[in-house]
Amino acid sequence: MPQHTFILNGKAVTADVEGDVRLLWVLRDVLGVTGPKYGCGVGVCRACTSHLNGKAFTPCAVPVEALDPTDEVTTIEGLPDTVGSDLHPMQEAWLDLDVAQCGFCQPGQIMAAVATVRKAREAGREITEADLDTIRNICRCGTYHRIRQAVLEGSRRME
Repeated sequence: MPQHTFILNGKAVTADVEGDVRLLWVLRDVLGVTGPKYGCGVGVCRACTSHLNGKAFTPCAVPVEALDPTDEVTTIEGLPDTVGSDLHPMQEAWLDLDVAQCGFCQPGQIMAAVATVRKAREAGREITEADLDTIRNICRCGTYHRIRQAVLEGSRRME
């Protein structure tokens, strides 16, 4: 079976799978990283949102063969390591504002929020309501109001 190597949460990993296997299944079933959730399998619900080289992406829609050995995949499990803490500031905001109900979408929501804040900061500005509107992750429980509040609070806490 072909081998596919990439960086996962700061460490080089290799998976022995066919190249057309979607990265979400490699993460969950081969590498045991279960933070990214399976929702739709086509990148619409965004429950699996993670970061690829610092940008939000949906691993359910990416075949593992599309990754290069230098590509860096960060999942919710590796997010705190990006700030050298037990929790990322966005995760802390989520907890402090009691956002989660069922919790299924929360890893993807948080990863999308962090990427959105980073994108705004790269553009030299703070996050706006218009930026919040670009976060299109689906929440089964409908906690969008609390999610938006937590994104704004998490943004304030991010350096």
